[in-house]
Amino acid sequence: MLTKLVRPGETVELTALDRTAKKATEQSSYRTKIYDISDDEQLEIMMPMEQSKLILLPVDAEYTMCFYTRNGLYQCTGKVIDRYKNNSVYTLLFEVTSDIKKHQRREYYRYSCILPIFARDLMKEELEAMARGELYIEEGIPLREATVVDISGGGIRFVGSNQYKKNSDIFLIFELLYRGKPRKYKVIGRVLRTRNMPNQSDLFEHSVQYMRISKEAREEIIQYIFEEERKNRKKEKG
Repeated sequence: MLTKLVRPGETVELTALDRTAKKATEQSSYRTKIYDISDDEQLEIMMPMEQSKLILLPVDAEYTMCFYTRNGLYQCTGKVIDRYKNNSVYTLLFEVTSDIKKHQRREYYRYSCILPIFARDLMKEELEAMARGELYIEEGIPLREATVVDISGGGIRFVGSNQYKKNSDIFLIFELLYRGKPRKYKVIGRVLRTRNMPNQSDLFEHSVQYMRISKEAREEIIQYIFEEERKNRKKEKG
């Protein structure tokens, strides 16, 4: 089944399942590319990179593998059984440990990109309105600029000089090119994780989940991601 659904060169997102995987690296998930597929039980995946550095995922660690294919998203679990260099490419050999299934939760597919974003903490009045189930955003309050590093229909990850507290709610403004036209999005998000960037003590990375976003905006973000991925695959094919 795997060989019929997934092709070399397609994107795969690896999310740590066990303690071995989670303790070995600072992040719990990485996106990379499929290098080769031996059969329905084994495949080679390019070793993921972060800031031009190879991420050495540990042997025996287990991951959820989410494949972005020409026919949509598919998911299964797998275990790292070897690490080696193959034709100058550092690769991980994975053993598939579950059946591959169609992945319906499109909003959680993350797309790597570099985009400007503006953010600020919510004010007291805004938090009180949110607690009442209302949406209130005070205009004219300064925002801090940061840089998006990946985006999904469920949340966003960005890097900036200002650190927001974990579990705090923040206001975000960013712009995407939707159907050839720039579209501005204003959402409220919750900081799930925050950390210092390695070797850059003045920069902080934040993983944020959307808390207040319209269905229309979420769907447009998902469509943007799929369209950008389609463009990238077309470029890779030449």
